[in-house]
Amino acid sequence: MTATSNPTLGLAHMLSNADAVIWLTAIVLLVMSVISWTLIIAKGRSAQRLRKQIAADAEIFWQAASLDTGLQQLQSSQSAAVLAPMAHAAVELQRAGKSPSLDGQSDWEDRVTRRLRSALHACTGRLETGLVTLASIGATSPFVGLFGTVWSIYQALISISGSGQIMIEQVAGPVGEALIMTAFGLAVAIPAVLAYNALTRSNRITLAELDAFANDLRAYLVKRQHQPA
Repeated sequence: MTATSNPTLGLAHMLSNADAVIWLTAIVLLVMSVISWTLIIAKGRSAQRLRKQIAADAEIFWQAASLDTGLQQLQSSQSAAVLAPMAHAAVELQRAGKSPSLDGQSDWEDRVTRRLRSALHACTGRLETGLVTLASIGATSPFVGLFGTVWSIYQALISISGSGQIMIEQVAGPVGEALIMTAFGLAVAIPAVLAYNALTRSNRITLAELDAFANDLRAYLVKRQHQPA
C-alpha cells in the first residue's frame, strides 16, 4: 500500500494559515531578494563594462597631447567615474602653486602621492558601493528563514497539542510546511553570496588596474616636475 501526499499541504496552505509573524518574515525575505537581485544585475553589468573600458581608456589617455586633453577624453567615457578623478587630481596639482598650507609646504612627490591616493580611495568607494548590503543579505537571510521555520513549528506544535490525540500525520505535515521558510532564506542567500564573491574578485582586478594607472601617472608628474624648464 503506497502513501499518498496530502493535497491540502504546501506553500498555499501554509500562507493561508500563517499569522502576522510568518507573513512579516516572508515579506522581509521577498524585499531582501528584490534588493539582492537589483544589486546583482546592476553591479554585474557595471563591473563587466568597466573592466573592458579601463584598459582602452588608459591607452587613449596616454596617447593624448596633454593632461587637459587626456582628462577631457576620459570624462566622456564609461570609465569616467574611476579614471577621471585621478587625471583631474593630476591636472589640478599641475596648475596649483605654492600655498602656506601644510600641503603646499610638502615635497612635490608627497603632494602627488597624497592627491592620487585620495582619488584612488574615492574610486574604491564607488566600486564597493552596494557590496556591504549584498554581503549582509547573504549572511542574514538564512537566519530570517530559520526564524520563520522555528516560529511555524512552534505554532503547529501548540495547535497539535490542543487537539488531544497526536498522530504522525499531524506532526509531519506542519513541520514540512515550516521548512519552506528555511528554503526561502537559502534561496535568497545563495545568489547573494555567489554574486558578492564574484564582484569582489572583479573589483580586486579593477583596483589593480587603477593602481597601475595611478603609479604611471605619478611617475609622469614627478618626471615632468624634475625636467628643466
